[in-house]
Amino acid sequence: MTPVYNTLELEAEKGWLTVWFNQPKIRNPLTDEMRDELLELLGTVAQDQSVRGITLRGKGGFFCAGGDLRSFQQLASGQVPRAEVIKTSASIGELLEAVNRMPQVVLASIEGAAMAGGFGLACCADVVLCERNAKFAMTETAIGLSPAQIAPYVIQKLGCATARRLMLTAARFDGERACEYGFVDELASDAGELDSLEARLRKQVLGCAPGAIADTKRLLRDLAANTDPHRVITIAAENFADRAGSGEASEGISAFFDKRKPDWTV
Repeated sequence: MTPVYNTLELEAEKGWLTVWFNQPKIRNPLTDEMRDELLELLGTVAQDQSVRGITLRGKGGFFCAGGDLRSFQQLASGQVPRAEVIKTSASIGELLEAVNRMPQVVLASIEGAAMAGGFGLACCADVVLCERNAKFAMTETAIGLSPAQIAPYVIQKLGCATARRLMLTAARFDGERACEYGFVDELASDAGELDSLEARLRKQVLGCAPGAIADTKRLLRDLAANTDPHRVITIAAENFADRAGSGEASEGISAFFDKRKPDWTV
């Protein structure tokens, strides 16, 4: 049975899960409830080998407005203990890291806008698609805050120099500029073309071995966390050895020589 959430709507089809952010009247912000529901869902899906890929998308033609400003207003009132503020911020970091570490391919499909925390959330995806006219900004410094928890993932996606400039100026930019910055992988003219791009990427992902995808994502994280060249060689060698000894490698290589599709292809 597909779980029911208050802030999310789920669609499952042929090994792919679409997670719709479903608070369109308030532009799908990262409320406490949405954060908790999404974190719970991702924890379950990470263990579900039948799910090969995930799309994050917002209802109402808007991806995500970022953090809940009403909640931030309370946190900034001076009435909330500092330890509680730290706990709230850390919970956002836990959600971002959960997206970043998912063993499946995560795709962000953006209509309308992805602002502040919503932009950071999309930076945790493996592939980002958006409408050409979509709007983006990290607006935290413009309201006296810092883009604290999203910063590592924005740097991971954009590089430090671009991330610094966009964070420190709260600059606004569109899909075309986001593509130039390296945030967006492919642009669409409208929602219909966005659907077509996503369908093509789904097909590509579903043609890849799910275990190999999970191990490759782990390898990339491990390599990014290490600078010692000798350790990097060892990490890569051990990862390759694990893959070479897997059933997927045996099946994939046999399928290549047999001129047939491997058994994981949908």
